Amino acid sequence: MIDRSLLRHIDWILVGLLLLNSFIGAAFIYSSSHYLPGNYFLKQILWIFIGSIALFLFLTVDYKILVSFSPYFYIIAVATLGGVLLFGRLVAGAKSWLKFSFLQFQPSELTKLALILLLASVFSKFRRDYVSWKKGLLSGAVTAVPVFFVALQPDLGTALTYIPLFLAALILAGMNKKVFIYIMIAALVLGVVGWNFALKDYQKNRLTTLISPSQDPLGSGYHILQSKIAIGSGGFLGKGFRKGTQSQLRFLPARHTDFIFSVIGEEFGFIGVVVALMCYFMFLNRLFKSVGLARDRAGVYIVFLVTVMITFQFFINVLMVIGILPITGTPLPMFSYGGSSLLTNYLGVSLVLNVKMRRFVFV
Repeated sequence: MIDRSLLRHIDWILVGLLLLNSFIGAAFIYSSSHYLPGNYFLKQILWIFIGSIALFLFLTVDYKILVSFSPYFYIIAVATLGGVLLFGRLVAGAKSWLKFSFLQFQPSELTKLALILLLASVFSKFRRDYVSWKKGLLSGAVTAVPVFFVALQPDLGTALTYIPLFLAALILAGMNKKVFIYIMIAALVLGVVGWNFALKDYQKNRLTTLISPSQDPLGSGYHILQSKIAIGSGGFLGKGFRKGTQSQLRFLPARHTDFIFSVIGEEFGFIGVVVALMCYFMFLNRLFKSVGLARDRAGVYIVFLVTVMITFQFFINVLMVIGILPITGTPLPMFSYGGSSLLTNYLGVSLVLNVKMRRFVFV
């Protein structure tokens, strides 16, 4: 059980902001899916409840113990990703899900936490002013494995979310200019090779559609065009809760998942978007301020990488729905419907709370 003296150091403001954003998301999931079969709103509420229980259970284990077991978590996560390729359920063209009777989950989401803990373990004892080649290659290798398995599903959007964790760890460790240049060159080479040999036609269409979505308004450009129409039609005050025509009349695809932000813009307009962004930025700001409160290097890496994980997905999703980035299928953390994503983010925040509440413990 957790030491009761540690309960005084739980960041209840961070917990409150987490729940606030979660229930904002649940409200718009209800608005965008109340007429659909599946009870998405009730399922999301259930996942918020499950995530909250998991969050507090996770606090009972010192994060240093979790870091020490990180290689085993990582091996289990990678093995599960391999199992998904063999036994996974095909959803929306990707074999990303495992189903057990009434429960299904996406292992690629929880793998992010295993990678964060392992990267924290790799760099926790690092004392140089810049990252060594050995550490750089090791961290690159452990990141490349889940990227490879998830890309095979194929789920390129989720696969790309691992890479910022690797880069953030290198930056925190002190990546020098030469290493940065080599990484950029490698990324360029991989980009050229990937475009010609790895990307499927629909993925290439998403990139070309970004430049001119009107060239295929009923095909690859449909998602971006409908999202822009939804946000733009909301105007200053919006059309009202459950009154968005794009979402209610089902013109907007994936409205309760990837395009939930478009629903906010349509139903509550510019004011609603600003309020939602303010709530989210307060949450992200609280996470970033937590980085400097860790008592050791492992804690610093955990808090920073969890913050990068959530922040990266937030900006990717928002820039995606307004047409600045291509459609990648990246959900908006806490807002979009999805149990695996929600649970992963709750456990990530639990790690941040774990580090902060034990900053006064020196045993």
